[in-house]
Amino acid sequence: MDSAASKKPCCERVHEFFKSAKFLIYLGHALSTWGDRMWNFAVAVFLVELYGNSLLLTAVYGLVVAGSVLLLGAIIGDWVDKNPRLKVAQTSLVVQNSAVILCGVLLMAVFQFKEQLSTMYDGWLLTTCYIMVITIANIANLASTAMSITIQRDWVVVVAGDDRSKLADMNATVRIIDQLTNILAPMLVGQIMSFGSHFIGCGFISGWNLFSMCLEYFLLWKVYQKTPALAFKAGQKETDDQELKHLNVQKEIRNSESPVEGSKLMNETAEVKKNTSCCYQMAEPIRTFKDGWVAYYNQSIFFAGMSLAFLYMTVLGFDCITTGYAYTQGLNGSVLSLLMGASAISGICGTVAFTWIRKKCGLIRTGFIAGVTQLSCLMLCVASVFAPGSPFDLSVSPFEEVLKHLFGDSGSLRESPTLVPTIEPQIQTNATVFEEAPQVESYMSVSLLFAGVIAARIGLWSFDLTVTQLIQENVIESERGVINGVQNSMNYLLDLLHFIMVILAPNQEAFGLLVIISVSFVAMGHMMYFRFAYKSLRSRLFLFCSPEQKPDPNIPSLSNSV
Repeated sequence: MDSAASKKPCCERVHEFFKSAKFLIYLGHALSTWGDRMWNFAVAVFLVELYGNSLLLTAVYGLVVAGSVLLLGAIIGDWVDKNPRLKVAQTSLVVQNSAVILCGVLLMAVFQFKEQLSTMYDGWLLTTCYIMVITIANIANLASTAMSITIQRDWVVVVAGDDRSKLADMNATVRIIDQLTNILAPMLVGQIMSFGSHFIGCGFISGWNLFSMCLEYFLLWKVYQKTPALAFKAGQKETDDQELKHLNVQKEIRNSESPVEGSKLMNETAEVKKNTSCCYQMAEPIRTFKDGWVAYYNQSIFFAGMSLAFLYMTVLGFDCITTGYAYTQGLNGSVLSLLMGASAISGICGTVAFTWIRKKCGLIRTGFIAGVTQLSCLMLCVASVFAPGSPFDLSVSPFEEVLKHLFGDSGSLRESPTLVPTIEPQIQTNATVFEEAPQVESYMSVSLLFAGVIAARIGLWSFDLTVTQLIQENVIESERGVINGVQNSMNYLLDLLHFIMVILAPNQEAFGLLVIISVSFVAMGHMMYFRFAYKSLRSRLFLFCSPEQKPDPNIPSLSNSV
C-alpha cells in the first residue's frame, strides 16, 4: 500500500493530502486556535483598559476561569463521552464562537458608552456589564475546553486509526500549529488595536469568530464524512443499550400474563423510575465529578498524568509573571518579544524532536529523555538565583508586599474598601504601565534565567506530547472525555496554586525563592513519571521473559510504546 502510494505523482499526492481528513483537522484546528489566541490576548488587555489600568478584573477573570474548569472539567468530559462526536463538536463550536461574538459586541458597547454607563444607577450598570463580560468569556472558555477534548484527544485518535506513528505525527503537527498561532495571532490583534482602537479590535475579533465558526462547522462535517469510524462511539452504544433494555422491560410488562412475573418486572421498572427521579438527576453532576476523579486515579497512566499537571506549578514560563519580573531586571519590550520568539522556536524544535526520538527509543523512553533534558536546562534557572545581578535576598520578607496592603505604615489594620461601585479614574489614553525599563548592575542573572527557560521548552513540549499520547493510547474510548477533563482540571489546579504562590510573595527579592520552588515541583513531576516508566518497562520486560505469564490488567498495553 505504501509503495503504491509512493509511486503516485507528486501533484497527485499533494492533492490527496489537501483533501484528506488529516489536513482538514489541521486547518480547522488552525482556525480555532487562531481565534482563541486572539481572544485570550485581547480580553486581558480589554479588562485592564476598562478598569483604569488595574489588574483587578483580569485577576478575577483568571480566577473564575481556573475555578470553573477545576470544578466542571470532569462533567464536561463526561458530556463529551456520552454524546455523538459530531453533535459534541458542533455544539461546542457554536457555543464558543457565539459567546466570543456576544462578548465582543458587549465590550464594544462598553467602550463606546463607558462614561454614560458609569453615571447610571451609581455605577452599578457598568459593574453589571463587567460581570456579564467575565461570565460570557468564561462560558466561551468552557466550550473551548470541550472542543479541545473532542478534537485533540478523541478525533485525532480516530483519524490516526491504529497507526501510532501517524498519531505521534498528528499530535506534533497540532502542537506546532499551537506554537505558531500563539505568536502570530496576538501580534496581529495587537497591531490592530495599536493603529486603530480597542473598539475596532473588538469588532475585528467578533467578525473573525463569525467567519471562522461557519468555516470550521463545514470542516467538521467533511472530516466526519471522510472518517466513518467517527460515527461509532463506545459510550454512546452503552447508553443506547440501556435505553433499549428499559423499553424492553416496559414491553414485557404489557405482554406478561403471569402476576408473579409481572410483579417482578414492575419492581424493575420502579427501580428504573427511582433512579431517574428528580433528586437522583439533581445529584448527577456530583456523582459525575466523583466518578471522574476516581476513574482518573484508577488509570494505569495516573502518575504520568499527575507528572504533567505538576509542570504547571511554575513561574518559569512566558506569562505575565515572568515578563513582569524581566522588566524589573532591565529588559524592554523589544527584547522580550525576541525572547518569546526564541521560546516558540525552541518549542517547535521540541515537537520535532519528539517524533524522531519516539521512533528511535519508544514512547515511554521519550518521556524519560524529555524529563532529563528539561530538568538539566532548568538548572540554569537555579544558578541565576545566585548569579550577579540577582535581586534574591532572604533577609527581605516574602510577605512584605502583602503586609503593606493589609497594614498601614503605623501598623494598624487598614480599613476595608467599600464594595459599592464608583466612577473609575479617567484613563490616560497614551499612557503605558511601564514607561522605561529600570537599569540594573548586571544582566548575568536574568540572562541565565531566560536561557534556562527557553532551552527547557525543548524537553517540556516533548514531555507534554509524550503524556498526551500515553493518555490517548491507554484510556478506553468510553472514558476518553472524562479522563481528559479531569486532566485539564488538575492542570488548572496546579496553575492556580502557582498564582497563589506569587500573590503571597510578589516582591522581586522573593522571585528567586519562587524559581527554586518551581524547579522542585517540576522535579517532583518527573519523579512521578520516572516511577510510571520504571514500572511499565519492568513489567513489559517480565512479560517478554515469561511467555506463559498473563498480562496484568493494571499495566497499560504498551507493546508499541516501549
